[in-house]
Amino acid sequence: MTSSVDSPRSVELVEHAPATRLALPDAVGRALAASDIVDAAPDPYTPEHWLLRAGSKVGAVAVTATGGGEPVTVRITPKVPIARLFFLLGYSLDPRRSWRDGEVEVTEHRDLLPALAHAVERQVDRALRQGLLQGYRPTEESALVVRGRIREAEQIRRRFGAMLPVEVAYDEFTTDIAENRILHAAVERLLRLPGIPRDVRRRLLHQRARLTDVTAIVRGQPIPQWRPTRLNSRYHQALRLSRVVLNGASAEHRPGDLRIDGFLFDMNKLFEDFVTTALRETFRDRSQGSGGHTARLQDSHHLDEAAAIRMKPDFVLYGPDGTPCAVADAKYKAERPGGYPGADLYQMLAYCTALDLREGHLMYAKGNAPHTAHRVRHSGIVIHQHALDLDQEPPGLLKDIEEVAQRLTNTPRV
Repeated sequence: MTSSVDSPRSVELVEHAPATRLALPDAVGRALAASDIVDAAPDPYTPEHWLLRAGSKVGAVAVTATGGGEPVTVRITPKVPIARLFFLLGYSLDPRRSWRDGEVEVTEHRDLLPALAHAVERQVDRALRQGLLQGYRPTEESALVVRGRIREAEQIRRRFGAMLPVEVAYDEFTTDIAENRILHAAVERLLRLPGIPRDVRRRLLHQRARLTDVTAIVRGQPIPQWRPTRLNSRYHQALRLSRVVLNGASAEHRPGDLRIDGFLFDMNKLFEDFVTTALRETFRDRSQGSGGHTARLQDSHHLDEAAAIRMKPDFVLYGPDGTPCAVADAKYKAERPGGYPGADLYQMLAYCTALDLREGHLMYAKGNAPHTAHRVRHSGIVIHQHALDLDQEPPGLLKDIEEVAQRLTNTPRV
């Protein structure tokens, strides 16, 4: 079933909704089909029209022909409320201080990108209220006076015995440090994206002016590393959210003579990160009474004895003796009338077999039933399928995960 839109400049799609029929230039349609942003295919019944269907990626992208013409903006709205999405994101980044409803003030925005830009600007503003953070940065330069230590090998190689200038290395106390460079890069990135509200853009420009003396990160350069400390604690939330903007969740490339700019969240990855982080935190909170259990995320194991086939379950729980005692995998898929995808069951069966476990746990985003269990023939292995309702308030969602964690501690071994 499709809906039809003629000659769009802005396309509104909803995550996992039915396909929309659009009049698009063939070059734009082909670019979207090749970009893995949405499922795009030519309409077999209507010339010069394309069928677009959003998958699990949400956000906004603008497709522009380099030869001119107005861009076509594709906005994909998540099914979960924006405030809930930001709770999932905040908890994944910092479970000890996750964003509570209202803390990042995103409920006034219906679309993801305006809400993200607003949240980043507010967090950057809070981080910079006491002024820019300063720190020591290793510096090498040619100087007329000795400062720090002399780089003897470089002095000989470049100066051929001349006394001045002197090649020196020292630690400079400056605002041009990794933390400020990350904030500056995130603000710059957001200012280039489509769909940023005028008032938010104005405030982002103000934050960029505050960071004007910071060295810009050139596109393609690695993002500087930073380490959470007591001295940079006021930056923590802003830095974590800025890394979300700068990491690989962006769409920015040139297929042929077209340019695609935008920002996308992969809801599959977001759900997986939230579930595994919440499970890990549950066992951390219960560490004294959990009998010495240790939780690990994306731990590497092998299916075969020759260790040629590697597998990485999302979550593995280890007992006091270091042997696996439970395994779980997160899947951002809703149950369909025919049931959950069979491939997930086969994957979990492989995990249970290789880890020598009698039970495995699959955790889905919402569904028609809260819990389903399947006993595999001739093996005795039971695979549980749990459905988490993302529409409920955060306390209820975390309580559901605690109940799954309780099942994991009762998982028997083969």
